[in-house]
Amino acid sequence: YNPYFPGGQIAMARALYDDGVEYEDGTPATSSQMAKDVCTFLAWASEPEHDQRKKMGLEWMLGMTVMFGLMIYWKRFSFAPYKYRQLEFKQLK
Repeated sequence: YNPYFPGGQIAMARALYDDGVEYEDGTPATSSQMAKDVCTFLAWASEPEHDQRKKMGLEWMLGMTVMFGLMIYWKRFSFAPYKYRQLEFKQLK
């Protein structure tokens, strides 16, 4: 039944049936499980570079964290003399 077709007499047959696939790990082959597998495959097939991009992002985040730590270390020791200096004022006679 198709409510969008005039007369409503045309419909698409089911594409997935229960027990249409046998999984190696014993997962029950329900229509919803197979639909989830199809969606997961299509998402993977549409962006094959996703894993590489995710790995590169992790490497960048790790590198930026190390650089941030090194910058804090450098700032602490390069500006320490300015922070702890004492100025002495002598009165003019």
